Amino acid sequence: MPYIKAPLRQEIDALIDQLASGIIAQARQSEDPGAFAGLLNYACTRLALQIVRRQFGQMRYWLIALITGIFKNIGDEFYRRVAAAYEDKQMARSGDVDFFQEYLEEIKKM
Repeated sequence: MPYIKAPLRQEIDALIDQLASGIIAQARQSEDPGAFAGLLNYACTRLALQIVRRQFGQMRYWLIALITGIFKNIGDEFYRRVAAAYEDKQMARSGDVDFFQEYLEEIKKM
């Protein structure tokens, strides 16, 4: 998670809030409850490409590697912070897959 100072967050958060409102408004016009996913993907992709264009001009390999890493880190952090907690709660509620426990026990004995 990129921890940036509060003054920087305030300005960016206001812009993000506006974008989120626009994405939600457009998504609600669709009958598909997952419509926001394509809109969010488009917005993130276009934002990254726009920053590259304005900041550096042409695309270079190191920018591709850097941006790919940023998006991967975003996904990994979201999974670690949100999805893992959600899955742990659901597993406790519904029970785990039996083979996971078997493998975990085997790994402990190694």
